[in-house]
Amino acid sequence: MRPLKFIFLLLLILAPLAGAQEIKAGPGEVTLKLGLEGESFSKAVNVFLMLTLLSLAPGIIILMTSFTRIVIVLSFFRQALGAQQIPSGRIINGLALFLTLFIMQPTWQRISDEAIKPYTDKQITQQQAIDRAIVPVKDFMLNQMLKGEREDELLLFMDLAKHPEVEDPHELPMLIIIPAFILSELKIAFQMGFLVFLPFLVIDMVVSTVLMSLGMMMLPPAMVSLPMKLLLFILVDGWTLLVSGIVNSFN
Repeated sequence: MRPLKFIFLLLLILAPLAGAQEIKAGPGEVTLKLGLEGESFSKAVNVFLMLTLLSLAPGIIILMTSFTRIVIVLSFFRQALGAQQIPSGRIINGLALFLTLFIMQPTWQRISDEAIKPYTDKQITQQQAIDRAIVPVKDFMLNQMLKGEREDELLLFMDLAKHPEVEDPHELPMLIIIPAFILSELKIAFQMGFLVFLPFLVIDMVVSTVLMSLGMMMLPPAMVSLPMKLLLFILVDGWTLLVSGIVNSFN
């Protein structure tokens, strides 16, 4: 999805909350007309709400995609490797962002085909576009939870919200699905992080045991274990295994 379409999608979803009346998208511009009729105080409040929602939108969108799981697993890998700040946080976040774009491409394409294009062609109304744009995102989040048999999070938030039971999880509101998805992603990310951490932990334990048995108490184990972990990671083509494992976890 192009940046213009992504910005337009955010405006499309958030516009009703801030009182927008009309959104136009051309080849090179996006025009948003706010419903600011009334007192000047109401105008200021509407503008403030719109700016606030737009500032929070990237964080909300990130939590509704694969970004959370990816960045946590990569952070666990960096910590397990023990190479201080290598790779740096910017590289970790950048890699997580582009992997998210790769994984979410089918979802973005569905939103573009089913919501944005028909709306810009004036084939559907704004509310219909919003309803259609939500469906692919909801499908992605529910598929990730249901395929891994992680319905406990949905049941938890249904119980907290005192929501009645439903036959189809797709009938649940986003207010329940989003926090359940975030909690589910945190759980699976920590499980994957443990599996990533385990082989490096074994190397650290073996190196520490060998150094203690040789009486080399003054030699820091990290000075010996780090080159061994790097060598193991290179020999097994670690980046390919790590990235493929993360991407395949969403299939």
